[in-house]
Amino acid sequence: MNTVHTTQNDNTTSETAAAFNRLYTTIRTLRAPDGCPWDRDQTPLSMRRDLVEEVFEAVDAITAQDPSHAKEELGDVMLNATLSAYMYEQNGDFAVADMLNGLTDKLIRRHPHVFKQSQGSVCMTGEVKTSSEVISQWDKIKETVEGRNGKASILDEVPEGFPPLLKACKMQKAAAKKGFDWKTIEPVAAKVREEFAEVQEAAEGVKKEQASLTENTVPLTEHSVPAVDSAQLHLEEEFGDLLFSVINYMRHLGVDPETAMDRANRKFYRRFSYVEHKMNEAGISMDNSHLDDEERLWQEAKGKGL
Repeated sequence: MNTVHTTQNDNTTSETAAAFNRLYTTIRTLRAPDGCPWDRDQTPLSMRRDLVEEVFEAVDAITAQDPSHAKEELGDVMLNATLSAYMYEQNGDFAVADMLNGLTDKLIRRHPHVFKQSQGSVCMTGEVKTSSEVISQWDKIKETVEGRNGKASILDEVPEGFPPLLKACKMQKAAAKKGFDWKTIEPVAAKVREEFAEVQEAAEGVKKEQASLTENTVPLTEHSVPAVDSAQLHLEEEFGDLLFSVINYMRHLGVDPETAMDRANRKFYRRFSYVEHKMNEAGISMDNSHLDDEERLWQEAKGKGL
């Protein structure tokens, strides 16, 4: 037995327990009657936005492969989660310790291939060697041991309040668990091309209906505007199908749509802000008459890695 290694592990565990206790104690102080007015005013509902924002900031730091920033942002996620949990403890709903113990019990239950005395061991049918086998076993434990099979549809497991991109990806993953999925990437890519063609066709339909109104190529009736509205709704539907198929393509390639979209938004902000700054610096107005200048500066920002 490696005594030095065991001692190091014990010291790390002790330091981690002490660090969490320090955080928990600090949060209790902030929420005390003589603590911070802002912290005392918060509720789990009011903290929802902060929690979501901190998670995205942590994801951004991880994506940037910046350990120092990741440490800070993951700390903020921990703060928001612990602070929210303590509010429930104050309300008598559950204790923070109950939450942590429940989480640990679930981890042990769902990893019988690691913890041999796990309740989930009844769902083991053989040796687990791959991530996909772990996930399959995980789902089986959720259904048989935890009794989470009372939903009318497996899609009901996806929270209603999820953002649309995330919800689409989660529904696709849930359907795939039931075998409703393509086995190769080629038909997934073909579906994206098919949906894009249908978007183009629908866009032409909108254009045609609008032309009928503006050019009076057909007699105007009370049905004319609804016809345009109907064409626009059809275009919206086809765009939705296109986005859904793109998200499915991303899922098959292991790309998270929310993270990818967040990165694209941030990149657009950096590059547009650069163009905006340089145009103002040169005294050039930002309008349609200076698109060449804007494109040149956009490419310049791109070349700088922004």
